[in-house]
Amino acid sequence: MNRSTAAIAPSAAKTKKSSYFRSRWNAPLAGYLFISPWLIGFLALTAYPLFLSLYYSFTDYTLLQPMKWIGTRNYERIFTADPKFIQSAKVTFTYVLASVPLKLIAALFVAIILSKAVKGISFYRTAIYFPSLIGGSIGVSLLWRNIFGVDGIFNKLIGVFGFEGKGWITSPDTALSTLILLTVWQFGSTMVIFLAGLKQIPNDLYEASSVDGANKITQFFRITLPMLSPILYFNLIMAVIGAFQMFTSAFVITNGGPMNSTYVYAMYLYERAFSRYELGYASALAWIMLVAIIAATVLISYTSKYWVFYETDTGGKKRK
Repeated sequence: MNRSTAAIAPSAAKTKKSSYFRSRWNAPLAGYLFISPWLIGFLALTAYPLFLSLYYSFTDYTLLQPMKWIGTRNYERIFTADPKFIQSAKVTFTYVLASVPLKLIAALFVAIILSKAVKGISFYRTAIYFPSLIGGSIGVSLLWRNIFGVDGIFNKLIGVFGFEGKGWITSPDTALSTLILLTVWQFGSTMVIFLAGLKQIPNDLYEASSVDGANKITQFFRITLPMLSPILYFNLIMAVIGAFQMFTSAFVITNGGPMNSTYVYAMYLYERAFSRYELGYASALAWIMLVAIIAATVLISYTSKYWVFYETDTGGKKRK
């Protein structure tokens, strides 16, 4: 190669690379134009407020006084001098640890029942799914408060069998349990996803295991659960994220009481932001919740290699 050729080669390579990137941008230009409404909405309504709240979390911002940068003082105050933070976090973790497994178990149990081909099964599926459509509404929360009140339907029902009722939502021992029960009752969406997963399990597996002498319990643990593990993994993550953000039920039914027994984290964040107008402090609380949700999701994802099985997995070998 002579000197002129050697000098031209890098320039030609650079031009070719530049042309490649221009073609890569021009090719999907129509696609970017089509998604531009969503992209603009995401940047303006999600990304910008997200990073703005991160900035606010390092400031003393109360809407009543000029914003002042205070560094990590909000976070230091939360972890060292805020007993309500500890109380709300404890209630929230208790709620998550109790409601998520019960909701998944109830959803899977009902999904297995509704997977049977019986007359009128479409009506039953619709009826059971319906509460999930209105489950997060204020009206349902008000209805739940009336059901478990002192003069509610639940006390009248157990009174028929000779049991003495009480104020289930006014007792610190049972108030959180009523909210957990409401969450479990709203298992419709989770059940539908489980039901779709059950439909994808080949019936040949059950027939072959029956020939080998496997009973229903063995089939459930050896076939149904492993085949449903990716669906279970998805439902678990979605349920955990939703449980951490629970607010409406606690706010409407108990308003955090009695004795702060249902004072969940989202209620404390709401109080700081919209009752005391401490937006900087509330932003710090929101980012702590985000980190907690991310940590829980990462933990579930890390442990999933031991209990989630895919079709590409080789038998008896753990995924790395």
